[in-house]
Amino acid sequence: MAAITSPFPFILSSLLLIYTCTLFHVDGCYTSIISFGDSLADTGNLGQLATKSNDVQPPHFLFPPYGETFFHKPTGRCSDGRLIIDFIAESLGMPLIPPFEVVKTNSMLEKGQGVNFAVAGATALDSSFHEARGVVNQYTNASLGVQLEWFKESLPYICGTPSDCKSRLQSSLILMGEIGGNDYNHAVIAGKPIDELKSYVPLVINTIVSAIYELIELGAETLVVPGNLPIGCSAAYLTIYYGTDKVEYDNTTGCITALNKFAEWHNELLQTSLNQIREVHPNVNIIYGDYYNAAMQFFHSPEKYGFTNGALKACCGGGGPYNYNPQVDCADPPSTTCAQPETYANWDGLHLTEAAYRVIFKSLFQGTYTTPQFNSVCPTINVQTRDGSSSWVQSF
Repeated sequence: MAAITSPFPFILSSLLLIYTCTLFHVDGCYTSIISFGDSLADTGNLGQLATKSNDVQPPHFLFPPYGETFFHKPTGRCSDGRLIIDFIAESLGMPLIPPFEVVKTNSMLEKGQGVNFAVAGATALDSSFHEARGVVNQYTNASLGVQLEWFKESLPYICGTPSDCKSRLQSSLILMGEIGGNDYNHAVIAGKPIDELKSYVPLVINTIVSAIYELIELGAETLVVPGNLPIGCSAAYLTIYYGTDKVEYDNTTGCITALNKFAEWHNELLQTSLNQIREVHPNVNIIYGDYYNAAMQFFHSPEKYGFTNGALKACCGGGGPYNYNPQVDCADPPSTTCAQPETYANWDGLHLTEAAYRVIFKSLFQGTYTTPQFNSVCPTINVQTRDGSSSWVQSF
Protein backbone atom coordinates (compact mmCIF):
# COMPACT_ATOMS: atom_id res chain seq x y z
CA MET A 1 0.00 0.00 0.00
CA ALA A 2 1.36 3.41 -0.92
CA ALA A 3 1.65 5.95 1.86
CA ILE A 4 -1.32 8.29 1.99
CA THR A 5 -1.51 11.89 3.10
CA SER A 6 -4.10 14.54 2.37
CA PRO A 7 -3.87 18.06 0.94
CA PHE A 8 -6.11 20.53 2.79
CA PRO A 9 -8.99 21.74 0.61
CA PHE A 10 -10.60 24.98 1.65
CA ILE A 11 -14.14 23.63 1.58
CA LEU A 12 -15.03 23.19 5.21
CA SER A 13 -18.59 24.34 5.72
CA SER A 14 -19.31 21.10 7.55
CA LEU A 15 -16.67 21.90 10.16
CA LEU A 16 -18.48 25.13 10.92
CA LEU A 17 -21.74 23.21 11.21
CA ILE A 18 -20.27 20.74 13.67
CA TYR A 19 -18.70 23.37 15.90
CA THR A 20 -21.84 25.49 15.86
CA CYS A 21 -23.69 22.49 17.23
CA THR A 22 -21.05 21.69 19.86
CA LEU A 23 -21.08 25.22 21.21
CA PHE A 24 -24.52 24.62 22.71
CA HIS A 25 -23.86 21.13 24.06
CA VAL A 26 -24.21 21.13 27.84
CA ASP A 27 -24.74 17.47 28.79
CA GLY A 28 -21.15 16.83 29.82
CA CYS A 29 -17.98 18.61 30.95
CA TYR A 30 -16.88 19.49 27.42
CA THR A 31 -18.48 20.94 24.31
CA SER A 32 -16.37 18.87 21.91
CA ILE A 33 -13.63 16.27 21.56
CA ILE A 34 -10.61 16.84 19.33
CA SER A 35 -8.44 13.79 18.75
CA PHE A 36 -5.02 13.08 17.31
CA GLY A 37 -3.23 9.74 17.06
CA ASP A 38 -2.98 6.44 15.22
CA SER A 39 -5.09 3.30 14.77
CA LEU A 40 -6.02 3.17 18.46
CA ALA A 41 -8.10 6.31 17.86
CA ASP A 42 -8.73 6.44 14.08
CA THR A 43 -12.47 6.32 13.41
CA GLY A 44 -12.12 6.27 9.63
CA ASN A 45 -9.51 8.72 8.32
CA LEU A 46 -7.15 6.22 6.71
CA GLY A 47 -10.06 4.36 5.19
CA GLN A 48 -11.39 7.57 3.67
CA LEU A 49 -7.96 8.56 2.33
CA ALA A 50 -7.50 5.15 0.74
CA THR A 51 -10.97 5.24 -0.80
CA LYS A 52 -10.22 8.59 -2.44
CA SER A 53 -6.89 7.42 -3.86
CA ASN A 54 -7.07 5.62 -7.20
CA ASP A 55 -3.63 3.99 -6.88
CA VAL A 56 -4.02 2.56 -3.38
CA GLN A 57 -5.49 -0.82 -2.59
CA PRO A 58 -8.23 -0.54 0.07
CA PRO A 59 -6.83 -1.55 3.47
CA HIS A 60 -7.98 -4.84 4.93
CA PHE A 61 -9.82 -3.18 7.82
CA LEU A 62 -12.42 -1.83 5.38
CA PHE A 63 -13.75 -5.37 4.97
CA PRO A 64 -15.63 -7.78 7.25
CA PRO A 65 -15.24 -8.96 9.96
CA TYR A 66 -14.01 -5.51 11.05
CA GLY A 67 -16.81 -3.63 12.82
CA GLU A 68 -18.95 -6.72 13.27
CA THR A 69 -19.60 -6.42 17.00
CA PHE A 70 -21.22 -2.97 17.34
CA PHE A 71 -21.55 -1.37 13.91
CA HIS A 72 -22.24 -4.65 12.07
CA LYS A 73 -20.12 -3.38 9.19
CA PRO A 74 -16.58 -2.01 8.66
CA THR A 75 -16.21 1.66 9.59
CA GLY A 76 -12.48 2.19 9.17
CA ARG A 77 -11.82 1.32 12.82
CA CYS A 78 -9.11 -1.27 13.44
CA SER A 79 -11.24 -3.44 15.70
CA ASP A 80 -14.39 -5.49 15.78
CA GLY A 81 -16.27 -2.55 17.31
CA ARG A 82 -15.83 0.62 19.29
CA LEU A 83 -12.57 2.21 20.36
CA ILE A 84 -11.67 4.08 23.55
CA ILE A 85 -12.56 7.42 21.92
CA ASP A 86 -16.03 6.08 21.14
CA PHE A 87 -16.64 5.09 24.75
CA ILE A 88 -15.44 8.53 25.90
CA ALA A 89 -17.84 10.30 23.55
CA GLU A 90 -20.79 8.14 24.60
CA SER A 91 -20.04 8.61 28.29
CA LEU A 92 -20.02 12.40 27.82
CA GLY A 93 -23.35 12.30 26.02
CA MET A 94 -21.87 13.11 22.61
CA PRO A 95 -22.29 11.47 19.20
CA LEU A 96 -19.32 9.43 18.04
CA ILE A 97 -16.52 11.72 16.85
CA PRO A 98 -16.37 11.91 13.03
CA PRO A 99 -13.07 11.52 11.18
CA PHE A 100 -11.65 14.71 9.68
CA GLU A 101 -11.71 13.25 6.17
CA VAL A 102 -15.48 12.83 6.41
CA VAL A 103 -16.07 16.21 8.04
CA LYS A 104 -14.23 18.25 5.42
CA THR A 105 -15.96 16.66 2.45
CA ASN A 106 -19.50 16.12 3.77
CA SER A 107 -21.68 19.17 4.34
CA MET A 108 -24.80 17.23 5.37
CA LEU A 109 -23.79 15.79 8.73
CA GLU A 110 -26.06 15.40 11.71
CA LYS A 111 -25.01 17.26 14.82
CA GLY A 112 -21.58 16.16 15.95
CA GLN A 113 -19.08 16.88 18.66
CA GLY A 114 -15.57 17.69 17.56
CA VAL A 115 -13.26 16.20 14.96
CA ASN A 116 -10.90 13.24 14.91
CA PHE A 117 -7.56 13.76 13.12
CA ALA A 118 -6.07 10.37 14.09
CA VAL A 119 -4.83 8.20 11.20
CA ALA A 120 -4.09 4.48 11.40
CA GLY A 121 -0.40 3.81 10.97
CA ALA A 122 0.60 7.36 11.91
CA THR A 123 3.84 8.07 13.72
CA ALA A 124 4.80 10.89 16.06
CA LEU A 125 8.01 11.65 14.14
CA ASP A 126 7.78 12.78 10.53
CA SER A 127 8.13 10.18 7.79
CA SER A 128 11.44 11.72 6.70
CA PHE A 129 13.02 10.69 10.02
CA HIS A 130 12.12 7.05 9.50
CA GLU A 131 12.91 7.00 5.79
CA ALA A 132 16.43 8.27 6.54
CA ARG A 133 16.83 5.13 8.67
CA GLY A 134 15.50 2.78 6.03
CA VAL A 135 11.97 2.43 7.40
CA VAL A 136 9.16 3.34 4.99
CA ASN A 137 5.66 3.81 6.36
CA GLN A 138 3.51 1.97 3.83
CA TYR A 139 0.27 3.22 5.37
CA THR A 140 0.38 7.00 5.69
CA ASN A 141 2.52 10.13 5.87
CA ALA A 142 0.09 11.74 8.32
CA SER A 143 2.43 12.06 11.31
CA LEU A 144 1.44 14.00 14.42
CA GLY A 145 2.89 17.15 12.85
CA VAL A 146 0.74 16.70 9.75
CA GLN A 147 -2.38 16.14 11.85
CA LEU A 148 -1.63 19.26 13.86
CA GLU A 149 -1.28 21.28 10.64
CA TRP A 150 -4.66 19.99 9.44
CA PHE A 151 -6.16 21.15 12.71
CA LYS A 152 -4.53 24.62 12.65
CA GLU A 153 -5.47 25.19 9.00
CA SER A 154 -9.08 24.36 9.81
CA LEU A 155 -9.38 26.86 12.67
CA PRO A 156 -10.40 29.90 10.55
CA TYR A 157 -13.31 27.85 9.21
CA ILE A 158 -14.55 26.50 12.51
CA CYS A 159 -14.25 29.49 14.79
CA GLY A 160 -13.30 32.60 12.84
CA THR A 161 -11.36 34.83 15.22
CA PRO A 162 -8.43 33.81 17.51
CA SER A 163 -10.41 34.76 20.62
CA ASP A 164 -13.36 32.62 19.49
CA CYS A 165 -11.02 29.70 18.76
CA LYS A 166 -9.44 30.05 22.18
CA SER A 167 -12.84 29.94 23.84
CA ARG A 168 -13.87 26.83 21.92
CA LEU A 169 -10.65 25.02 22.71
CA GLN A 170 -10.95 25.88 26.39
CA SER A 171 -14.19 23.90 26.52
CA SER A 172 -12.89 20.97 24.43
CA LEU A 173 -11.36 17.69 25.54
CA ILE A 174 -8.14 17.08 23.58
CA LEU A 175 -7.01 13.47 23.12
CA MET A 176 -3.32 13.22 22.25
CA GLY A 177 -3.28 9.72 20.85
CA GLU A 178 -2.10 7.20 21.66
CA ILE A 179 0.76 8.31 19.39
CA GLY A 180 4.37 7.14 19.20
CA GLY A 181 3.80 3.40 19.24
CA ASN A 182 4.14 3.14 15.47
CA ASP A 183 7.52 4.87 15.57
CA TYR A 184 8.67 1.67 17.23
CA ASN A 185 6.29 -0.81 15.56
CA HIS A 186 7.26 0.02 11.99
CA ALA A 187 10.95 -0.10 12.89
CA VAL A 188 10.73 -3.50 14.62
CA ILE A 189 8.76 -4.99 11.74
CA ALA A 190 11.45 -3.64 9.40
CA GLY A 191 14.05 -5.57 11.39
CA LYS A 192 15.49 -2.85 13.64
CA PRO A 193 16.85 -4.15 16.97
CA ILE A 194 15.16 -2.85 20.09
CA ASP A 195 18.43 -1.33 21.34
CA GLU A 196 18.52 0.96 18.30
CA LEU A 197 15.02 2.17 19.06
CA LYS A 198 16.03 3.50 22.45
CA SER A 199 17.52 6.54 20.73
CA TYR A 200 14.08 7.27 19.20
CA VAL A 201 12.28 7.61 22.52
CA PRO A 202 13.41 11.12 23.60
CA LEU A 203 12.67 12.38 20.08
CA VAL A 204 9.19 10.88 20.12
CA ILE A 205 8.49 12.38 23.55
CA ASN A 206 9.75 15.81 22.46
CA THR A 207 7.47 15.72 19.42
CA ILE A 208 4.42 14.96 21.56
CA VAL A 209 5.37 17.65 24.06
CA SER A 210 5.86 20.26 21.32
CA ALA A 211 2.38 19.51 19.97
CA ILE A 212 0.92 19.88 23.46
CA TYR A 213 2.55 23.29 23.91
CA GLU A 214 1.15 24.43 20.55
CA LEU A 215 -2.35 23.35 21.51
CA ILE A 216 -2.10 25.10 24.87
CA GLU A 217 -1.04 28.30 23.12
CA LEU A 218 -4.13 28.00 20.93
CA GLY A 219 -6.33 27.71 24.01
CA ALA A 220 -6.49 24.03 25.03
CA GLU A 221 -7.06 23.58 28.77
CA THR A 222 -7.74 19.83 29.15
CA LEU A 223 -5.52 17.29 27.39
CA VAL A 224 -5.46 13.52 27.89
CA VAL A 225 -2.05 12.13 26.93
CA PRO A 226 -1.93 8.31 26.77
CA GLY A 227 1.18 6.24 27.27
CA ASN A 228 2.12 3.21 25.20
CA LEU A 229 0.48 -0.17 25.59
CA PRO A 230 2.49 -3.22 26.77
CA ILE A 231 3.88 -4.08 23.33
CA GLY A 232 5.50 -7.23 24.67
CA CYS A 233 2.00 -8.71 24.95
CA SER A 234 1.12 -8.02 21.30
CA ALA A 235 0.38 -11.10 19.20
CA ALA A 236 2.36 -9.49 16.38
CA TYR A 237 5.52 -9.14 18.46
CA LEU A 238 5.05 -12.54 20.06
CA THR A 239 4.94 -14.01 16.55
CA ILE A 240 7.92 -12.03 15.26
CA TYR A 241 10.10 -13.21 18.15
CA TYR A 242 8.61 -16.70 18.40
CA GLY A 243 11.27 -19.37 18.70
CA THR A 244 14.08 -16.88 19.37
CA ASP A 245 16.17 -18.27 22.21
CA LYS A 246 17.35 -14.79 23.29
CA VAL A 247 13.86 -13.64 24.28
CA GLU A 248 12.76 -13.79 27.91
CA TYR A 249 9.08 -14.11 28.80
CA ASP A 250 7.17 -13.01 31.85
CA ASN A 251 6.05 -16.23 33.54
CA THR A 252 2.83 -14.64 34.80
CA THR A 253 1.62 -13.26 31.45
CA GLY A 254 3.59 -14.89 28.63
CA CYS A 255 4.59 -11.43 27.39
CA ILE A 256 8.09 -10.48 26.20
CA THR A 257 9.86 -8.86 29.13
CA ALA A 258 12.32 -6.62 27.24
CA LEU A 259 9.61 -5.11 25.03
CA ASN A 260 7.40 -4.29 27.98
CA LYS A 261 10.32 -2.68 29.79
CA PHE A 262 10.90 -0.58 26.67
CA ALA A 263 7.27 0.58 26.73
CA GLU A 264 7.56 1.34 30.45
CA TRP A 265 10.63 3.48 29.79
CA HIS A 266 8.78 5.44 27.10
CA ASN A 267 5.95 6.00 29.56
CA GLU A 268 8.29 7.11 32.34
CA LEU A 269 9.94 9.71 30.11
CA LEU A 270 6.53 10.90 28.92
CA GLN A 271 5.29 11.36 32.49
CA THR A 272 8.41 13.31 33.43
CA SER A 273 7.81 15.64 30.49
CA LEU A 274 4.14 16.05 31.40
CA ASN A 275 5.15 17.09 34.91
CA GLN A 276 7.33 19.78 33.37
CA ILE A 277 4.40 21.06 31.30
CA ARG A 278 2.27 21.21 34.45
CA GLU A 279 4.90 23.39 36.12
CA VAL A 280 4.87 25.82 33.18
CA HIS A 281 1.06 25.75 32.81
CA PRO A 282 -0.41 25.05 36.27
CA ASN A 283 -3.91 26.06 35.13
CA VAL A 284 -4.03 23.49 32.33
CA ASN A 285 -5.34 19.97 32.99
CA ILE A 286 -2.61 17.63 31.72
CA ILE A 287 -3.98 14.12 32.27
CA TYR A 288 -1.71 11.11 31.76
CA GLY A 289 -3.58 8.03 30.52
CA ASP A 290 -1.94 4.86 31.82
CA TYR A 291 -2.88 2.58 28.94
CA TYR A 292 -0.06 0.24 29.91
CA ASN A 293 -1.23 -0.74 33.37
CA ALA A 294 -4.91 -0.55 32.44
CA ALA A 295 -4.23 -3.22 29.81
CA MET A 296 -1.92 -5.27 32.02
CA GLN A 297 -4.94 -6.04 34.19
CA PHE A 298 -6.33 -8.43 31.60
CA PHE A 299 -2.95 -9.75 30.55
CA HIS A 300 -2.40 -10.82 34.17
CA SER A 301 -5.95 -12.12 34.71
CA PRO A 302 -7.76 -12.56 31.38
CA GLU A 303 -10.62 -14.70 32.71
CA LYS A 304 -11.44 -12.10 35.38
CA TYR A 305 -12.38 -9.74 32.56
CA GLY A 306 -14.27 -12.29 30.50
CA PHE A 307 -11.43 -13.19 28.14
CA THR A 308 -11.87 -16.92 28.45
CA ASN A 309 -9.90 -17.46 25.25
CA GLY A 310 -6.98 -15.52 26.66
CA ALA A 311 -5.37 -12.16 26.06
CA LEU A 312 -2.49 -13.07 23.75
CA LYS A 313 -4.01 -14.96 20.83
CA ALA A 314 -5.75 -12.94 18.11
CA CYS A 315 -9.43 -13.50 17.37
CA CYS A 316 -8.94 -12.82 13.66
CA GLY A 317 -5.77 -13.79 11.84
CA GLY A 318 -3.76 -16.03 9.58
CA GLY A 319 -2.84 -18.86 11.92
CA GLY A 320 0.20 -19.74 13.97
CA PRO A 321 0.58 -20.01 17.75
CA TYR A 322 -0.95 -16.55 18.26
CA ASN A 323 -3.20 -16.59 15.17
CA TYR A 324 -1.10 -13.84 13.60
CA ASN A 325 0.62 -14.05 10.24
CA PRO A 326 2.26 -10.90 8.80
CA GLN A 327 1.53 -12.25 5.31
CA VAL A 328 -2.18 -12.87 5.97
CA ASP A 329 -4.15 -9.95 7.38
CA CYS A 330 -7.44 -10.31 9.18
CA ALA A 331 -10.15 -10.12 6.48
CA ASP A 332 -7.89 -11.73 3.86
CA PRO A 333 -9.52 -14.89 2.38
CA PRO A 334 -7.17 -17.35 4.19
CA SER A 335 -7.74 -15.74 7.61
CA THR A 336 -10.08 -17.10 10.26
CA THR A 337 -12.27 -15.29 12.78
CA CYS A 338 -13.39 -16.43 16.21
CA ALA A 339 -17.08 -16.86 16.96
CA GLN A 340 -17.02 -14.79 20.19
CA PRO A 341 -14.74 -11.73 19.97
CA GLU A 342 -15.79 -10.65 23.45
CA THR A 343 -13.87 -13.62 24.86
CA TYR A 344 -10.61 -12.38 23.30
CA ALA A 345 -8.56 -9.32 24.25
CA ASN A 346 -6.62 -9.27 20.98
CA TRP A 347 -8.50 -8.67 17.76
CA ASP A 348 -6.12 -8.95 14.78
CA GLY A 349 -2.65 -9.32 16.26
CA LEU A 350 -1.93 -5.58 16.31
CA HIS A 351 -5.15 -4.17 17.76
CA LEU A 352 -7.50 -5.02 20.61
CA THR A 353 -11.15 -6.04 20.66
CA GLU A 354 -13.98 -3.73 21.62
CA ALA A 355 -14.22 -5.66 24.89
CA ALA A 356 -10.57 -4.92 25.71
CA TYR A 357 -10.91 -1.24 24.79
CA ARG A 358 -13.96 -1.09 27.05
CA VAL A 359 -11.90 -2.35 30.00
CA ILE A 360 -9.20 0.24 29.32
CA PHE A 361 -11.78 3.02 28.99
CA LYS A 362 -13.48 2.15 32.27
CA SER A 363 -10.15 1.84 34.08
CA LEU A 364 -9.02 5.27 32.90
CA PHE A 365 -12.10 7.44 32.70
CA GLN A 366 -14.14 5.89 35.50
CA GLY A 367 -11.28 4.45 37.52
CA THR A 368 -7.83 5.27 38.84
CA TYR A 369 -5.56 4.81 35.81
CA THR A 370 -5.15 8.48 34.95
CA THR A 371 -2.99 11.11 36.65
CA PRO A 372 -4.78 13.14 37.90
CA GLN A 373 -7.90 11.00 37.97
CA PHE A 374 -10.18 11.96 35.11
CA ASN A 375 -13.32 11.64 37.20
CA SER A 376 -11.95 14.32 39.53
CA VAL A 377 -11.59 16.69 36.56
CA CYS A 378 -14.92 15.67 35.00
CA PRO A 379 -17.15 14.20 37.74
CA THR A 380 -20.31 14.16 35.59
CA ILE A 381 -19.13 11.40 33.23
CA ASN A 382 -22.02 9.08 32.39
CA VAL A 383 -21.80 5.30 32.61
CA GLN A 384 -24.48 4.54 30.04
CA THR A 385 -23.51 3.37 26.55
CA ARG A 386 -25.32 4.37 23.39
CA ASP A 387 -26.74 0.88 22.86
CA GLY A 388 -28.11 0.85 26.39
CA SER A 389 -25.94 -2.02 27.58
CA SER A 390 -24.73 -1.91 31.15
CA SER A 391 -22.75 -5.10 31.54
CA TRP A 392 -19.43 -3.33 31.03
CA VAL A 393 -20.04 -0.85 33.87
CA GLN A 394 -20.26 -3.61 36.47
CA SER A 395 -17.44 -3.88 39.00
CA PHE A 396 -14.71 -6.11 37.68
